[in-house]
Amino acid sequence: MSQAELAPAGAGPARRNPLWTFGILRSELTTTLRRWRTIALLGVLAAVPVLIGIAVRIETADGSPSGPGGGGGGPAFLSQVTNNGLFLVFASLAATLPVFLPMAVGVIAGDAVAGEANAGTLRYLLVAPAGRTRLLLAKYASTLVFCLIATLVVAASALAVGALLFPVGDVTTISGTRIGFGDGLLRALFVAVAVAASLIGFAALGLFVSTLTNSGIAAMAATVGVLITVQIVDTIPQLGAVHPYLFPHYWLSFADLLREPVYWDGLLKNLGLQALYAAVFGSAAWARFTAKDITA
Repeated sequence: MSQAELAPAGAGPARRNPLWTFGILRSELTTTLRRWRTIALLGVLAAVPVLIGIAVRIETADGSPSGPGGGGGGPAFLSQVTNNGLFLVFASLAATLPVFLPMAVGVIAGDAVAGEANAGTLRYLLVAPAGRTRLLLAKYASTLVFCLIATLVVAASALAVGALLFPVGDVTTISGTRIGFGDGLLRALFVAVAVAASLIGFAALGLFVSTLTNSGIAAMAATVGVLITVQIVDTIPQLGAVHPYLFPHYWLSFADLLREPVYWDGLLKNLGLQALYAAVFGSAAWARFTAKDITA
């Protein structure tokens, strides 16, 4: 065995071993995804497209149109679902992104550090040769993986329900051009990735909140409270000057992926804003966590 493998817990060589980083991340992912709370959140997210699809199917059973112009209303792309089930993916992501997806991420991110402290396991985790920085990075990375998994669960559920209840085929883009079903599926995948990337900044904010308290419930409630408050601010016209700086402002820019050609301006603004939030609140979380007195 090498000296790094024989080193006791907390030894310098073991801390520098990249296998420890991979092991910590794998452990965090396994722990997060195996929790009943996580499974329940994913189950709720998977159920949303089912409910939307059934509602549209029932509403259009008599031949009446749905969506804007047909009296149905609802999220964007809903009026196209009856013509092409693939649009249920876009409609479901548009419906879940403002509330359901970020709330699920807020629960996971808010509980990341505070939940460990509340359960009395945070000190035990820091005994391992990981260090606070690596542990925090592993928790943030596992939260980002959850963002992607949650988004893909919504997309996969919507695709299955859409194909079961409605016809599928060529896709008419927002620009009015038609693309093949294969290209439409690829666009749907890109949309899901863009939606997951839209939650990067909010995940960092939730992780920062989680370092401020030892109560997981308080951290989750505060994170969701910030989400609701910011979204309310984003709807007030008198505060339009600050809207471009709010993390949810460009969330629905993923619709530009359905233009021909793709309109990148809103997408790039969204990614830049999310990166800024991730940098600011990620740094704040690191500064707080590395200086925090761990008593549990």
